Amino acid sequence: MKKFTMMRATPCIWILSAVVCMGRGHHHEGHDQDTALGSSADSVSLVTSANREFAYRMYKKLAAHTDSQGKNIFFSPASLSIALAALSVGARGETHRQLFSGLGFNSSLLTQTVVDQSFRTLLQRANKTSQDISEGTAVFVDNHFKPQPEFLDVLKQSYFADGFEVDFTKSTDSADTINKYVEEKTNGKIDKLVESLDPSTVMYLVSYIFYKGKWATPFDPKLTKKGMFTVDESTKVPVQMMNMERQFDTYYDQAINTSVLHLPFSNSYSMLLLLPDDMATLENDICPSHVTKWLKGMKSRTYDVHIPKFSIKTSYSLKDMLIEMGMTDMFGDRADLSGISEETELLVSEVVQKAALDVDEAGATVAAATGTVTLEAFIIYPVLKFNRPFMVLITEHTTENILFMGKIINPNI
Repeated sequence: MKKFTMMRATPCIWILSAVVCMGRGHHHEGHDQDTALGSSADSVSLVTSANREFAYRMYKKLAAHTDSQGKNIFFSPASLSIALAALSVGARGETHRQLFSGLGFNSSLLTQTVVDQSFRTLLQRANKTSQDISEGTAVFVDNHFKPQPEFLDVLKQSYFADGFEVDFTKSTDSADTINKYVEEKTNGKIDKLVESLDPSTVMYLVSYIFYKGKWATPFDPKLTKKGMFTVDESTKVPVQMMNMERQFDTYYDQAINTSVLHLPFSNSYSMLLLLPDDMATLENDICPSHVTKWLKGMKSRTYDVHIPKFSIKTSYSLKDMLIEMGMTDMFGDRADLSGISEETELLVSEVVQKAALDVDEAGATVAAATGTVTLEAFIIYPVLKFNRPFMVLITEHTTENILFMGKIINPNI
């Protein structure tokens, strides 16, 4: 075996948001067993609240970076939070402070250990309460690189990390190993996470979420008709528009002129579709308190609802956006990731997220769902038609944690 030498190695962090298929300060600071909170429920609540705030801040960064291109936005803030929190296990000093601050964790109330335990609770809860969701992480380590055992142990215990040794000098084999793992975890929806391997890479940290949810009330495929979607003032595109007449929980937010439609899945998750009069106003103002207000103030009424079928995939390099959010040191010479390894100076090369979203009549599967069609003569219900750009949120009922978030500008791309 050749001796492995390197002046400076680069752990490359890949953040994977899997698929929705719908028809530290000082060295010991991060692992102090004394928690700043007396109740684990309180700490989970604080972490979940921080995750929600981070979701909206990250969305606004993505919107600012993609708006001029008129592109769809779709990402998993939950997956990104998990991956960056897992990285913070190995961060020290100012690098750790920046990660905690960027993620919205109050360091006077939350130690690294408390954060780790909270994510363990959240991941356990998600994986146990529904068979439709699978969350976790994986660490692919070069076989010449020896990370701290404590770092790997925390990732395994708190972030449900699978660990693998690979030979990154064999770039094709290593990429195949990572891509096959990701493909399996996402049920084949994301089959090529790694395009190429940097020869200086010593670690890949992958976070994945796979979610497939069936609508609590599926749409009838027989009612899906061709329609038009207004992308902008000069562009209209044909779409397959799903249709259903029944009682829906809705909310109209007069302050931001936005209609909110609540579509529950057959588990503890829901989709919220937000149809604004002006997208820029919604994007600038939206925050966690809006979702809380909408869910509490929902009214049930019969609507004639029209929603386009669509399938989108996104890929983002998030390095510049995270730097703008204050997480600067981990990408440069000031990076202190000595909790991962004290023998080699490390920095983060890139943070990448790939995501996919499929929306159809059934929800989770391509198999048609049977339903009862009720015909009511001479009754015209108010129409709620998503035939222009709208936002989408997928949330968990109890915690209002945001698994996925995005904006559909053009359902056809």
